[in-house]
Amino acid sequence: MKTKRLCIFPKDVQCITGKSERYGRQLLADIRVYLKKEPHQFVTVHEFAAYCGLHVEDLFVYLD
Repeated sequence: MKTKRLCIFPKDVQCITGKSERYGRQLLADIRVYLKKEPHQFVTVHEFAAYCGLHVEDLFVYLD
């Protein structure tokens, strides 16, 4: 059985949005600030989807 990832990384944001990896790093940093997370903490797929207004199921297509 294939498992789904829980965390999202800048390269994933790049694939999803079509923008640069630097944009992905900045977006994840903005999400961490919004969620009051520490810089070392991960952003989950569910948090990313909620912040960006996307459906989680749609994101898993890009994360396989």
